[in-house]
Amino acid sequence: MVEEKFMREALRLAEEAAKDAEVPVGAVVVCDGEIVGRGKNSRENSKNALAHAEIEAINDACKNLGGWRLWKCEMYVTLEPCPMCAGAIINSRIKKLVYGAYDLKAGSCKSVINLFELPYNHKPEIVSGFMEKECSEILKKFFAELRGK
Repeated sequence: MVEEKFMREALRLAEEAAKDAEVPVGAVVVCDGEIVGRGKNSRENSKNALAHAEIEAINDACKNLGGWRLWKCEMYVTLEPCPMCAGAIINSRIKKLVYGAYDLKAGSCKSVINLFELPYNHKPEIVSGFMEKECSEILKKFFAELRGK
């Protein structure tokens, strides 16, 4: 399944983030079956509140594709996007969002609120809970190890 390949790459990026002592979230942007943007959380090391995996992946895709309109693109991310990232998905016109783990504290695509249901000018297709077990496990492991320190 091609979708699994893309989520596995997002999981690989999440693992990289964990190795850097960042909350393990990874994201990829895909266009015409090719990964055109990659991102992982880097807020702690960059000291930048905007350094979420989704924002990094969108930024990378825009640079690689030469424009800000990602209307032919899909995003695969290991954790349900927060309000900032959901807004970036709307503003970049991503056509489809696939996410793994639900975020009961800040998830803005279903868990806390669904920003895509509001009357914005763009509404991406959403696939939630894709490979949820794998995506949740990396987060649970990270926070368990963090609490153990």
